Amino acid sequence: MFKHFQAILGLDIGGTSIKAGVMVQGKLHDVRSIDTPYLESQEVILEAIADFISTYQDFDFAAIGIGIPGLIDTDNGIVLNLGNIPSFTKVYLRDYLQRKFEKPVFINNDANCFALGEYKFGAAKIYRHVVGITLGTGVGTGIIVNGHLYCGFNCAAGEWCSAPYLDKDFEFYCSSKFFISNYGKKPKSLYKKALEGDAEALKAFNEFGYHLGELIKNILFALAPEAIVLGGSIRKAYPFFKESMMDNIATFKYPSISSNLKILISELDETAIHGAVALVDEYAVSVDSI
Repeated sequence: MFKHFQAILGLDIGGTSIKAGVMVQGKLHDVRSIDTPYLESQEVILEAIADFISTYQDFDFAAIGIGIPGLIDTDNGIVLNLGNIPSFTKVYLRDYLQRKFEKPVFINNDANCFALGEYKFGAAKIYRHVVGITLGTGVGTGIIVNGHLYCGFNCAAGEWCSAPYLDKDFEFYCSSKFFISNYGKKPKSLYKKALEGDAEALKAFNEFGYHLGELIKNILFALAPEAIVLGGSIRKAYPFFKESMMDNIATFKYPSISSNLKILISELDETAIHGAVALVDEYAVSVDSI
């Protein structure tokens, strides 16, 4: 396990941007971002990541944690696929970065990093069984079981977004896709209108809350967590979808589970970077031996 005073570098790699920050004594410092060269070759993208990491070398970081979308072979540090970056298929990211920097590197799915970040540093610190849900352009879920990250094979556990629901899947009904397809507006625009009391916007979030409640009931059947943490940009509209969501959750078959469930809203800045840093501790690295 790394020592509290040692610097750990965390990265959140996405289709549009790459963010990073250094954790020192429990505090995140010097958060920066660059654009992701997502249309470039695998080699160019790897070089961009390495060059970005190099800008942090003055911190003398002891290890690197990385959160990235898609399926990940965590045992071997391989990114199997990443839909937003076409060339990122079967990328030996861990080996590449370990050769470059001679530091231990740990990689996991970004939604898993969100859940781990909230468990270690954020709203879910007092709970042992937690699910994190990110609500944005898509839906991501991360699972904490008995205080530890649960990923399943190739980080595919918790992929409720692809589970069939109504005529499509949960991702359609629980992400910005729902608002754009049904109301022709992005959730941010509807949120502003909801603040003004606009009837259509209020209706949109009421419907969204019902669908999110259905997703949460599915999660309760599978995992029965103590707490669910909502993150992503749509979480800001929580006051407008809370009631319909909670009303639907209340219909869950086992009231002893649903009535004790805590719904938490993420207030942690850069949760995925926090979670990426926490990967180092989660995998019990002894950085003194590196």
